[in-house]
Amino acid sequence: MKRIAVMTSGGDAPGMNAAIRAVVRAGIAQGIEVYGIRQAYAGLLSGDMELLTSREVSGILQRGGTILQTARNEEFKTAQGQRKALRRLNEHNIEGVIVIGGDGSLRGATVLHDLGVPTVGVPASIDNDIYGTDTSIGVDTALNTILDALDRLRDTATSHNRCFLIEVMGRNCGYLALTGGILGGAEVIITPERPLSMEDVARDLESAYVKGKAHAIAVIAEGAPYKVTELQEFLEKQHVGFEIRLTILGHTQRGGGPTAFDRLLATRMGVEAVKRLLAGETGVMVARQGRVQTTVPLKEVTSQQREITGEYYDLAQMLQ
Repeated sequence: MKRIAVMTSGGDAPGMNAAIRAVVRAGIAQGIEVYGIRQAYAGLLSGDMELLTSREVSGILQRGGTILQTARNEEFKTAQGQRKALRRLNEHNIEGVIVIGGDGSLRGATVLHDLGVPTVGVPASIDNDIYGTDTSIGVDTALNTILDALDRLRDTATSHNRCFLIEVMGRNCGYLALTGGILGGAEVIITPERPLSMEDVARDLESAYVKGKAHAIAVIAEGAPYKVTELQEFLEKQHVGFEIRLTILGHTQRGGGPTAFDRLLATRMGVEAVKRLLAGETGVMVARQGRVQTTVPLKEVTSQQREITGEYYDLAQMLQ
């Protein structure tokens, strides 16, 4: 194998640039050329790819986002689009592809593998919902961003005897809400997997007020069964004791430079992906299990979602 390509796809995650850098420099160390595919599968179909040298990836280790950018593409899901993808790879003499991204991106990587293209995936998703790996690139940074916001909001909540409703990302997986709530000392945590009724939330907040708490924090995943604005309106009518304020963290959770943990994780995974690809492995995703770097078949990864351990819910209940 003399020439491979790397792409970042799906939602951006802090640490993607560190992974790109690792893939490029590990490839160069093995005497192969590494091309960057811009705009993910859209760029693959349009042939938007160029050679990445060591200089091109210099100074990106600490940057958030992705220098290769990312985009969604429906055409790749069609037979015609897949034939076009093969044509573009052949035009550039690409012999293998490394895909950095979340569930949808890894499904695309599975398609490339099924088409006969040697392909290795690297998990990057702040939701930590990718099956087969203990954690994904971007999770630690997003969680630290949430904790910083919780700590700041708690200061002002205490000063004004308020309850802050804080919405975090997680349409289908409540990992960020649950873990952030535990580490941030939230009184209420709402996830898609274990939602609370608005009546239960009101009861818990009123109980916190009666106990004499000077503030309250409720962390809500965006995949909750109701909108946070609806919850705010409901709680204001229930007169739970606290003034109710709402903060939606939104895409701030995706931005910013990666933490030391995410930089190391991304670097190790990027290097491991190159090693596995050059060793002849394909149709697999690099995974972190314990302290070990291993691989998991992509078909297994994309067949299910990583579940949150029940122990975390027990911790949340005990510590509230």
